[in-house]
Amino acid sequence: MPRSEAAVPAYILEIIRKGVKKAIVAIDLKIQRMQNNTIWLQNAQKVLENALNKLKLEEIAEWGERQKQLYGDYYEGLWKVKSTIAQYQKVRDIAEMQGRLVGEYQKAWQHITASGQFSAKELRWMEKVYLGILDHSVRNLEEVLDVVSAFNLKMNDGERLALIDRAEKKVRFNLNDLMRFNERNLLIARQRSYARGEIETLTDIHHEEN
Repeated sequence: MPRSEAAVPAYILEIIRKGVKKAIVAIDLKIQRMQNNTIWLQNAQKVLENALNKLKLEEIAEWGERQKQLYGDYYEGLWKVKSTIAQYQKVRDIAEMQGRLVGEYQKAWQHITASGQFSAKELRWMEKVYLGILDHSVRNLEEVLDVVSAFNLKMNDGERLALIDRAEKKVRFNLNDLMRFNERNLLIARQRSYARGEIETLTDIHHEEN
């Protein structure tokens, strides 16, 4: 495998890309449907508010209580829809964070291999570490997809939010782990490059003096 290519097998990167795309497409479809429900509920809310505005002030309290009981489902439904959309959008953010991991890995690996500052043994060790991080990413992606599926299950907001929170923590930890490893490797490459430049400069000066 040429060192300019990705160290991690292409099929792993493709699994992550496809999984992220699948999650985002599924979430976008669900958000669209929920937004349609929101529009309908908001229209119902406007009708109620307009009716209230037409009443005399002394009648509002009594009428409003009756309508609150009669149309309470609309208001409750509107709150639930908005809450669910917020949950969908959070899962979408998690999926995008998962996708970012692939891009950050590929960008760093390209710089690392192009720098020429690492031995073959060091690069093999880095390959193993990156492979481990991305392998965890695949497992985290499965959990993200499970969260998407959870919206179709009979699960209350608290249970679903707990799943979302757990998935977010795992994906964020995984991404931060990768970013720290990238920073470590790129810092070493810069330091070695600087040191090599200093040595070459001193060697040139020495040759000039002689």
